Amino acid sequence: MSSATTIAPVKILVVEDDPDIAAAVAQRLAAEGWVVQVAHDGLMAVDAAAKMNPSLVVLDVMLPGIDGLEVCRRIQSAAPVPVLMLTARDDEMDMLIGLGVGADDYMTKPFSQRELVARIKALLRRVERATSPAPTAEKAPLVISDLVIDTAQRRVTRAGSEIHLTPTEFELLVTLASAPKTVLTRESLLEKVWDWVDASGTRTVDSHVKALRRKLGPDLIRTVHGVGYAFEPPALNGSRQDV
Repeated sequence: MSSATTIAPVKILVVEDDPDIAAAVAQRLAAEGWVVQVAHDGLMAVDAAAKMNPSLVVLDVMLPGIDGLEVCRRIQSAAPVPVLMLTARDDEMDMLIGLGVGADDYMTKPFSQRELVARIKALLRRVERATSPAPTAEKAPLVISDLVIDTAQRRVTRAGSEIHLTPTEFELLVTLASAPKTVLTRESLLEKVWDWVDASGTRTVDSHVKALRRKLGPDLIRTVHGVGYAFEPPALNGSRQDV
């Protein structure tokens, strides 16, 4: 008699104060075979996350009680979990703050259910890659001046200080650093890092690059206006400024 491998169910916590949006999102995600729980305010979300141990959190920024940013901070302080934020404002500062407190991705309302599912699947794949056991033949860390990227342990240090990156930020950094001085278009980065191609998502790339610069310093990633980004090894940098 063969033993079957038990696959843990994907559990998603949806945090949304609008009951109609919450119900529609929960129904669509449940149709994918995922276990879904809904929380309608910030404190309820923190409590639900502690009890549920979700695989992923879909988190609205504007919530009664404590807002989504504080919810994200509290959830991440308890245990790392991928977070996809929803914001009603197309405000890049909100997006950068969200990424800064540990969100992995964001979407601006209104959004399509189809795109939401695609984003969640892509994020779950990135997290799965991040938590998969390292291969037997481990790659040597990427050492670029004072920057060390350990792909086996998924750790990044600069000037000896460890820098926490989300799974998405780590994948983006590795993709750029693996092709130094090569200009990668926003579209190609969406495909390589996010596992999806959609010209409307190029601002997602821009926001994540800005988040990386905040954590690593402004001197590593060069903007090629109208095209994309290139990783510039620090030792080869001249005097320039990124915008």
